Amino acid sequence: MSSMLSNRPEPRSAALMTTAMSSGLFMALAAGGAAEPQSVFPGGHSDNATETIVVLGHRPSALDIARVRAEITAGGASVIDTADIAQLANVKLSDALSAAPGVVVQDFFGANDQPRLQIRGSGLQQNPVERGVLFLQDGLPLNRADGSYVVGLVDPRQSAFIEVFRGYTANRLGSTVLGGAVNFVLPEGDAAGTRAAVEVGEYGHAFASVQTGWAGERWSALAAASHTERDGFRDYNGSERSNAHLAFTVDWNETVETRFLGGYVENSFDVAGPLNIVALEADPTQVWTGPEIVGGVPRNPGPNVVRDQPRRDTTLYWIGSRTTASFDRHSLDAAVSHVQSDDSFMFPIPSGERVTDGGDTNLMLRYAYAADNGALPLLEMTTHISVGSADRDYYLNAAGHRGALFGTGELEAATYSVNINANIPVAGDFTLSPSLSYAHAERRFDDLYENATRPTLAFSPMNPDMRLPDGAIATVDYSYDRDYSEISPALALSWSPNERDYLFLAVSHTFEPPSHNDLIATVNGTPNSSAGRPNPGNPGLQAAVFSTPTLRAQSGETLEVGWRGQRGELRFDALAYYSWLDNELLNLRDETGASLGAINAGETRHFGIELGASASVTDRFTARLAYVYQDFRFHDDPVRGDNNLAGVPPHVVNIALNYAITPRLALGASSHWLPDATPVDNLNELYNDAYATFDLRAVFRPTDTWSIFLEGRNITDETYASSTLVVDVARPDQAAYLPGDGRAFYAGLSLEF
Repeated sequence: MSSMLSNRPEPRSAALMTTAMSSGLFMALAAGGAAEPQSVFPGGHSDNATETIVVLGHRPSALDIARVRAEITAGGASVIDTADIAQLANVKLSDALSAAPGVVVQDFFGANDQPRLQIRGSGLQQNPVERGVLFLQDGLPLNRADGSYVVGLVDPRQSAFIEVFRGYTANRLGSTVLGGAVNFVLPEGDAAGTRAAVEVGEYGHAFASVQTGWAGERWSALAAASHTERDGFRDYNGSERSNAHLAFTVDWNETVETRFLGGYVENSFDVAGPLNIVALEADPTQVWTGPEIVGGVPRNPGPNVVRDQPRRDTTLYWIGSRTTASFDRHSLDAAVSHVQSDDSFMFPIPSGERVTDGGDTNLMLRYAYAADNGALPLLEMTTHISVGSADRDYYLNAAGHRGALFGTGELEAATYSVNINANIPVAGDFTLSPSLSYAHAERRFDDLYENATRPTLAFSPMNPDMRLPDGAIATVDYSYDRDYSEISPALALSWSPNERDYLFLAVSHTFEPPSHNDLIATVNGTPNSSAGRPNPGNPGLQAAVFSTPTLRAQSGETLEVGWRGQRGELRFDALAYYSWLDNELLNLRDETGASLGAINAGETRHFGIELGASASVTDRFTARLAYVYQDFRFHDDPVRGDNNLAGVPPHVVNIALNYAITPRLALGASSHWLPDATPVDNLNELYNDAYATFDLRAVFRPTDTWSIFLEGRNITDETYASSTLVVDVARPDQAAYLPGDGRAFYAGLSLEF
């Protein structure tokens, strides 16, 4: 039954932790694995299921176990039950992660496109965000070997639950990012049953999914597929995504299991682009037509979306296996996977079309030794290797069509990491958790372009549809070879004074090398001319086509303190952190939105508060809150002073309420609220206004087999910018605002048997 129809829609993880602590469940949790969906929390899975059933009266689910481990992780960690989004329409990454403390997702174009996802600011200033978070599917990486990813590929509704690790807690997963990691966990075949769902709504929205599972005495299997498409809220705003997953789990004996996984994603969407504030308020459904020339002066800078027709088409295949073995207090974990992707991104004319076609192979080995009691291992050691290569081609954007080739080469990347960590009981109820990580990263680009010149094209700024004579500039070799290495220690002290509270203090070092998309970028384009042509009317002017800066890895020290607990029916997870960062990676854009390439900032400071809370107010009424406070600043920067970093909303509030009128009928309400303005540029001269949206929904389940739902999104029809471009320097008439969807209504039907 959907969580929305349950009297207590969220599992009482704190209560489960209490039961576990008093019953000895921790001993069962600390052992290695038996046929459960593959969480990446330390400790593996229970192989003492019989003892657990006797003690608790039932076998705890993989979700229960993951929640317990999150509760006693000395750092930012949380688990999301996807039952909470099962009865939502047009589910996006922002919906799936709205309950996760410390995670900020800002929608771009209203669907499965390229939302700005950031945890503690990592990857924040990329447009689109392609770095800063490690994405995993059942513990297998979906990122490329250089750390980059294509956001929007995952259908969260196909997961049983989602694990979120913030900051240094992701180091043990092979993460070499400052933000953290997100692991999407598929259900096990023997628990999946058969489910089907369809939904329709405004703006041409349609969604369909099916999932089924099978199980034998020592095996289980899962198959899932979904398809979503919509025309979109804006004039040029179509999108379409298809997902499919297969999983097969074999219990070879009482101590060893293997899970084989495979998946396919095909995702396409139009890039509707930004508007300036006047156009946003006048008609948020329109798309921009580029700058105007008035009296010889350009006004209203921004991309010409109507002419350039930017879009992105991505196909991704992945296959892998993960084997877990448990012997007494010892557990071994080994995983191997391969990800093959083909990504075509047609940017506006200043950048052209970027095509990346390649594959990445990942290997993980892990050993853990269980303590006498405790859900986390006494000792854990992991090794991660990720190696990949890709062909990278650059084509001119010729009025929305693929033009001449102006760049080609081969990208190579490798990332190696080793982590050792421990959870050592000390005096009283204190636990000391030291960890040490070492990471080495290699980034290489072999420029294979052989022609003597690189072509350029341009359109007349006075008449943007009139193509000017083509140009050519002398070819320069843009090959590079970069290596990065760093040791990242961490130390945490946690205290469990009673069965309701868990407090911790942690200090850590984190390290993030640049991705290829930081190390090579198209430059010197304008809204009416291609890269390498800063003056549309001068085809012979020689200028660089690419920027390949010698970037340093960004790194930082973080101090964080947290408190998780329960008071009656109130459960909370509160954390505050302060980070001293060096060489933060910034991807700069000018006032027209054209790329300036990446730089290392000097010193920056990130201060944040991450709060999650939920309560069963009555047996029928529940409430949930996720709040993020962010104060990210430059520190004594010669140009930007102590300004706020662009693109960082100071406050983000997500609230969800649920009232079960009867056991079969429930009403829900939710709000996404940014109560303060967000700087668009690093000089803090242009801001995105505060806004709030409100959603309402009703779910009716006539039988245990099927249910229907109705949902209204943005019911007040608020006109707002859900996100913006992030630029270094802005001007008031700049097209920088990305409109959020207007009011929309949806209806859906789901079957479960």
